[in-house]
Amino acid sequence: MNASTSIDPKWLTVAIDLATANVEAGGGPFGAVVVGGGEMVSTGQNRVTQNLDPTAHAEVMAIRAACQQVGSFSLAGHTLYSSCEPCPLCLSAALWARVDRIVFAADRHDAAVGGFDDRAFYELFDKPRALWEVPVQQHRLHHSFLPFETWIGNNDRVQY
Repeated sequence: MNASTSIDPKWLTVAIDLATANVEAGGGPFGAVVVGGGEMVSTGQNRVTQNLDPTAHAEVMAIRAACQQVGSFSLAGHTLYSSCEPCPLCLSAALWARVDRIVFAADRHDAAVGGFDDRAFYELFDKPRALWEVPVQQHRLHHSFLPFETWIGNNDRVQY
């Protein structure tokens, strides 16, 4: 099912313009827009080098701003537009935010040509963890489940 709409080019253009302006200002070539109800809720530009924050990707910045704007950690009913295919970090953030759609312009192969090769992450996730260069290991303690046990017993918790 193709969920594209006639308004997608408008918002993708905004994301591309944000990315281009960010490069001109010394930042990375990524921009993003969160749209809900046909209106722009937030924008984001890559701020990794400016903020010294490897998670400050354009999509994450736009998601953070949108959640503050709408007063919720859920962006159900919203669309995330990005100048480029979201990397695994940004894709995960968008899924956690529960956006209805993700629409992007350039893809991961374009990003690789530009020097941002996320393909290595996609390939890494296809490998067993035992073969990763960076060890990701569990070290289970007798009280490892305690935070979840406490969560389950908390009747005032906010489900997400």
